[in-house]
Amino acid sequence: MKPWIDTVLASKKQIALPLMTHPGIEAIGKSVKEAVSNGQIHYEAIKAVSEQFDVKACSVIMDLTVEAEAFGAAIKMPDNEVPTIVGQLVSDAASIAALEVPALDKGRIPAYLLANKLAAENIKDKPIFSGCIGPFSLAGRLYDMSEIMVAIYIDPESIRQLLAKCTDFLINYCKALKATGTQGVVIAEPAAGLLSNDDCMEFSTTYVQQITKAVQDDSFTVILHNCGNTGHCTNAMIASGARGLHFGNKIDMIQTLKECPSDILVMGNLDPVEVFKHAEPKKVYEETMSLLQQTTAYSNFVISSGCDIPPHVPTDNIKAFFRAVNEYNNQFN
Repeated sequence: MKPWIDTVLASKKQIALPLMTHPGIEAIGKSVKEAVSNGQIHYEAIKAVSEQFDVKACSVIMDLTVEAEAFGAAIKMPDNEVPTIVGQLVSDAASIAALEVPALDKGRIPAYLLANKLAAENIKDKPIFSGCIGPFSLAGRLYDMSEIMVAIYIDPESIRQLLAKCTDFLINYCKALKATGTQGVVIAEPAAGLLSNDDCMEFSTTYVQQITKAVQDDSFTVILHNCGNTGHCTNAMIASGARGLHFGNKIDMIQTLKECPSDILVMGNLDPVEVFKHAEPKKVYEETMSLLQQTTAYSNFVISSGCDIPPHVPTDNIKAFFRAVNEYNNQFN
């Protein structure tokens, strides 16, 4: 994986790496519910994206309920939307102390491991990036996001205990994802964007560092995604040790590139809803080309969506994005 990153850093050409699986789900005629529940269908959606679009790497479904469900959280699973957490699994020191770190056979974890394994075995012409939730975002789904934002100040020790259990599970999960043969993992930590840089360091980065240390090497890369960061906690993201950082559409991409080390991949940040889903193809093309032209000086920039591409994005819009990337790259032929 490191040689792939080195190649990206050395090239003037841009690679396109939007986070998207929903176009693949729709291409194979399946529902979101089917894809997030069945590893074979999930893989077929990844494969469809790989075959239909000029992606230089593949990513899996960004489903931020899989890990919480494994812990025992209740979920709501609509047919054509990503699942959501229902209720609060832990609420105080006693319930956190009693919480067990689940094995990897709980909930839909086996289905996700299967999807990753099938993708790694069958898509050989590009890297496959696994996905998982970040430790603070997972803790927030178990404790309730509003409640945890208060609890980090009034009962920080209990939250640290919860974060330690979340991190133990995520390390085990990421090791299992790595064992499937994928080349990296996108750790989605959007809730950390609600924190100040100092709090992000204490309640997110400290734990992401443990995951990075456990799994990242020359064959497997960690990409940290935080679409909640508006620029206030970029330093905390850099401190994670991840070789790639993925930013949301609310951040100033040029300023972020100035702040990030040149040997770290910096990814983002076209709006997945207002640009990819709601804009006309001409606007998608213009926004893509504008961002590419603004970032020409930064060889570590990888153009992407600011978060995962939602369901029902027009195919013409996705094609307009890739057309802009290809036409931008033509100047370097």
